Amino acid sequence: MQEVLLTYFQNLKNPGDTLNKTGKVNLEGYKVGEKHYELKDGLSYDVIATHTGEGILLTGIVSAQAQSECDRCLEPAHFEISGEVEGYYLFSEPDPEFDLEEDEFELVKDEEDIDISGALEQALIMDTPYVLLCQDDCEGLCPVCGINLNEHPGHNHDGEIDEQNPFAQLKNLKFD
Repeated sequence: MQEVLLTYFQNLKNPGDTLNKTGKVNLEGYKVGEKHYELKDGLSYDVIATHTGEGILLTGIVSAQAQSECDRCLEPAHFEISGEVEGYYLFSEPDPEFDLEEDEFELVKDEEDIDISGALEQALIMDTPYVLLCQDDCEGLCPVCGINLNEHPGHNHDGEIDEQNPFAQLKNLKFD
């Protein structure tokens, strides 16, 4: 993901100060594991940065219209993303007594900007469904011939088994 900078220094000088920021990232798509997702209109965000005394707390929302292929029938599937953004950017290394893991914060790298792209990407990924369906009642593909069962309701093979099917040998399995 491209770098998204939030200039905080002039607006967040004192603990308790807040800064609202909205914007859009022209992101064409992203990957989760091996699956690729396309973003129709990029990624929009609306975040609030708060000076906490020890750092900057970032909270907010990301939203996008995404598309990939259905996990059952392989046709295009569309969904909306509306994920929660969370990020913590510390001004210096935390005291060991706070027991923060390294993935729970980032250090502010310079005097004016923080890169919020990691927090936006994390929110995007966390709101991506694990199983994506084109419709809730998607029938998928016929295991014998591969035809899309959504387009051919009632399709069946009347007990015939294609010998090329790797499961065809199970017909000879005998149970005692």
